[in-house]
This record gives sequence, structure tokens and C-alpha cells, in this order.
Amino acid sequence: MQSTIRRVKNATLAMQRYPWEQGVVAQAFLEAGDADIAILMAIEAASRQIEDGRCAQMGTPETITDPCAIGEALRFAAAETGDIKLKSALEKLENWALRLAPRNDRGIVYHMMGVRQFWVDSFYMLPPFLACMGHCDEALKQIDGLWDALFLEKKSLLAHMWQDDEQRFEREAVWATGNGWAAAGMARVITLLPKAYAAQREGLIGRVKTILEAALKYQREDGLFHDVLDDPTTFVEVNVAQMLAYTIFRGIHEGYLEETYLPAAQRIYEAATIKVDAYGLVQQVCAAPHFNSPGTSPEGQAFYILMHAWREKGGFDKEK
Repeated sequence: MQSTIRRVKNATLAMQRYPWEQGVVAQAFLEAGDADIAILMAIEAASRQIEDGRCAQMGTPETITDPCAIGEALRFAAAETGDIKLKSALEKLENWALRLAPRNDRGIVYHMMGVRQFWVDSFYMLPPFLACMGHCDEALKQIDGLWDALFLEKKSLLAHMWQDDEQRFEREAVWATGNGWAAAGMARVITLLPKAYAAQREGLIGRVKTILEAALKYQREDGLFHDVLDDPTTFVEVNVAQMLAYTIFRGIHEGYLEETYLPAAQRIYEAATIKVDAYGLVQQVCAAPHFNSPGTSPEGQAFYILMHAWREKGGFDKEK
């Protein structure tokens, strides 16, 4: 019988994927050491690049930051293969992120075409790509702008959507997966910042800890969370748990999170593994395509892979 992680990976590759899903899945295989798969996914994303530079385009809706989720894998693929077409695709995506993407007068990039909104998802989609391309100041600027728009002081968590024209929340709920996107995205940027950015790195670590500490207060006895973190009437959701566990395993391994977070992450790993079915599908995640009910999704698969990879890298899978 195949191992759980092999079944999860196989199931992931069988799924249809939109731009952010192609990006997060490619990133999962890249971080898990499956370089050949990450390269193949980057090649496919580049083959579906449109004229303005956005990669992995397929169907609707039209998003602004989501096509940048493939960026780190595309950069890796271009460097590993030396393929001129991949290098060109990377340059066009970089130009989209830096110059063409619609943004407000402060330069903070919106999430969807046609509406002037910030979504919490963008923490993961855009800043890590900017940082991996060496645009660290711009990556930090985007994080600061999103944080300023979405952070709820009273809850120490992030709201889902901000309507910039009307200066109000489009959705003020502390969507669990959204806070997971933010924590995981900032964790990636922390790693990508050079030594000269020590103060900024500490600031990001503080923000990651703020989300973790606030979110973990809502962890259930079974190790999981509700779809809206502070609303127990919403469905029980697995992927935010995986996202937080990934952030914890990675942060402890990289030396900036304390091991006091480890028991919560281990509980999550065990709870999520129970949700993997016989075909390798992680059940009860915020489900594609509408993400308003439990089911399965490529991002749910990806974060199981990411969580598993960093649990192994840190040696947290071994009994002490």
C-alpha cells in the first residue's frame, strides 16, 4: 500500500487548477524536494501566460496577485533548465507584479481585476515572489499595506476583504484560511529576506506570532478549527490547521519560533492525516471551487504536502 504522503501527492496532480492553485501546488512540490514536478508545473504555467505577464491563466475569475503564486517555482525552473522561454516568462511576470498590476495610490496591489479590493489571500500570492526576485522593499511594502487594511486590533487577526474605494470591510470575518495564507506567506518572506533586513525580519516574525497566538486560542479538542475562527457555527475546516502547522514546523526548524508551538502543530498533523481518504484526498478542507463549504481542493492537498515536508525537515516526525 502506498504511503499517505504518496497518495496525497498523486491525488494533487490529478486535480484541475486555477492560477493560485497551480502556484501553491508547485511551491509544495518544490519545498518537498520534488524539483522535477515543480519544474514541470512551472513550464505549464508559463505556457498559459497571457500578454500582460500573468501566468497559469485558465477560465475565470480574473485575479491580479494569484498568478504570482507560481513565481518562486518559475524562477527555480528558469535557473535549473536555462530555458530562454522560462526566463522570458519570469521577466514578464516580474514586470506585471512591479509595474502593470492595478494598485492604489500608495502602490498596494489589489486582488481582483475590476474591483478595488484587498484580500487576505494576497499575503501568500505576491510578497514571496517579490522577495525571491530581490525586491524585498516592495515585498515588505505590500505586506505592510495589506496588514494596515485588514488587521483587526481587537481580535489580533486579519479580516477577509477590504473595499478600498469606500474605505470599509467587504467582509470583516476572520476567515480561517485567509489567516493561514497570511501566516504562511510571511513565513516564506522571512526566509527570503537577506541579513541586512534583520529588523524587518523581526517585525514579520512578530506578525506571524500574533496570528498564531490569536488563532491557536480557537483550536478545538480535535486539533482543528472553524471556517471563521471565532464563529463556532461555521463548519470545521482542515486546511487552516495545515497552514498553521506548516508555519510552525518551518519556523521552529528555521530557529525563529519557540518549541512551545510544537504540540499544537503535532496535534494538527495527526488530525489532518485522519482526514486523508483512501485515494489521497484531504477531506473537509475549505472546498473548491467556491470555498464556502467543506470538501477537497488543490490548496488543501498542497498544504498537507508542505506541512509533512517541514515536519520531516525539522525531525519532528521522530519520537524523542
